[in-house]
Amino acid sequence: MNKQQQKWLFLIVLSLVWGSSFILMKKALIGLTPVQVGALRMIISAVFLLLIGFRSIRKIEKRHWKYIAITAALGTFFPVFLFAFAINGIDSSIAAILNSLTPFNTFVFGALVFGFAFKKKQLIGILVGLIGTLVLILKGAELNPNQNYWYALLVIIASIGYAFNVNMIKKYLSDLDALAITTGHFILLSIPALLVLVFSGFFSTFEVTTTTTNALGYVAVLAIFGTGIAKVLFNKLIHISSPVFSSSVTYVIPVVAVMWGVIDGEKLSFIQFFAGGIILLGVWLVNKAK
Repeated sequence: MNKQQQKWLFLIVLSLVWGSSFILMKKALIGLTPVQVGALRMIISAVFLLLIGFRSIRKIEKRHWKYIAITAALGTFFPVFLFAFAINGIDSSIAAILNSLTPFNTFVFGALVFGFAFKKKQLIGILVGLIGTLVLILKGAELNPNQNYWYALLVIIASIGYAFNVNMIKKYLSDLDALAITTGHFILLSIPALLVLVFSGFFSTFEVTTTTTNALGYVAVLAIFGTGIAKVLFNKLIHISSPVFSSSVTYVIPVVAVMWGVIDGEKLSFIQFFAGGIILLGVWLVNKAK
């Protein structure tokens, strides 16, 4: 399989996995607080990655650790908590839709801060995708007038963190394999995540019930597949493609997330389905320009 085929395969797999992550977070929040969901997600991911990627740590050189620390904070630590709080306030499908701002931020900061080249077709594709996103957001607000859309700001902040994460990995960690980067991230994140979990009162207040047990199960699936395995695939995708292509996975994620939302009883109109098609057109335009 050549790189062109690989990157599209990774894009599809990541879209399915991360698109399903939003409904998993929503279900986990029934039995746990946003802080607990975020901290447990990172701790379980850290254990999983240490089991499969411990040997890869030897590949990390001293010069890499600074960038691994920064990308761990911007691409995982803060976004994990921001999304947990956001989904506690707005529908999971709307949070996924807002996350599609990531390619736009990657494009803007990649060009302005990191000096990456871009082509006109990529800008057009991003703008088309953003139009679809805007339609989805406005229609979602119309269908859910009682939801607090200030929580949407948390997703936008997280998308900026993702944008810096993608560009920094591409520019400063491209000589390090994906498993080593991801394992390095969670080695650094495991201690602060554990401290956050302790101070959240989890160990003193947690009670074993059907609700909390199910919540832990959702977090475990989310951590292993939505964070651990997916992060390795995503970092690999960054290596074999451009930052804009890598972040364009967030254009397809809403399509999967909205489907899960509908199954779970979240409202969706025909116009939102149409907007999903516009988003997919944007993905195609962004990635058509080599």
